[in-house]
Amino acid sequence: MTKSINFKLTSAHLLTNILWASAFPGIRAALTAYSPEHISLLRLLIGSITLVFVAVIQGIRLPERNDVPIILLLGFLGFSAYQTALNYGEQTVSAGVASLLVSTTPIFTALLAFLFFREKFGFLGWIGSLTGFCGVAFISLAGTTESFSLNIGIILVLVASLSESIYFVFQNTYLKKYGFIAFTMYTIWSGTIFMMIFSPGLGEAVIHAPIDITLTVIYLGVFPTVIPYFTLAYITSRTGASEATSALYLTPAITFLIAWIWLEELPTTYTLIGGLITLVGVILSNIKKQQNNQPTSTKSADCIL
Repeated sequence: MTKSINFKLTSAHLLTNILWASAFPGIRAALTAYSPEHISLLRLLIGSITLVFVAVIQGIRLPERNDVPIILLLGFLGFSAYQTALNYGEQTVSAGVASLLVSTTPIFTALLAFLFFREKFGFLGWIGSLTGFCGVAFISLAGTTESFSLNIGIILVLVASLSESIYFVFQNTYLKKYGFIAFTMYTIWSGTIFMMIFSPGLGEAVIHAPIDITLTVIYLGVFPTVIPYFTLAYITSRTGASEATSALYLTPAITFLIAWIWLEELPTTYTLIGGLITLVGVILSNIKKQQNNQPTSTKSADCIL
């Protein structure tokens, strides 16, 4: 049973990283024909429509009325704010660097989980997070071909990371109540509602955009938008928020590989060295006694709100 659970968690981590990593170069490609807000709206519309069919098949019930306000807020933070800030940020920040900045999410998540819910991360967890962030910083400062000066694009991507971290930390109670499939549906639909303010001009944008770019946005709507949130919610429900997001340090390395193939953003020697440092951090942060995993999840879920 233990081996089966570990295999499922490992597979969920891998799928989350690959699909999430593909979003960063996908956004860069989509920005050649769509505005940042239209990318977010179209992604969420496509994702929401897809989830309607899933909801009908699964017989998903509506959330309780008292939970609607917090679900709307989490949907806004985890989807509307995150995607829009990231899209605007990637107008001036490359796909690889954007993924590196978003990899601060585990650090924000661990701090928020500790401050609000006393979710223990463990000594090796903190050391691993620090090591992983050092790897991120090494790549960011020395492993990119562009100037890494603090500009508005970098700030916006960091805002996206913080918004996403809040979403991850505060979702635990509702994951326990509704299950990770239903709750993720609720928040994606909520995020879509907020993005409808940008609906004017979307139809014209679709008409004038090249078909390959529109297909890229459709891919973003179905795969990076929907599936990783299901898998990450599943992981969070088993291990807790800080542990669930710690493996996202692997995302930048995968992003650089995809961006290299797709956008010809070539990684450097510094990128490879920084990637190894980051990998060490991931390994350290995930060295946990197996018997401690489930209590961590239960404790964090019970303490939220």
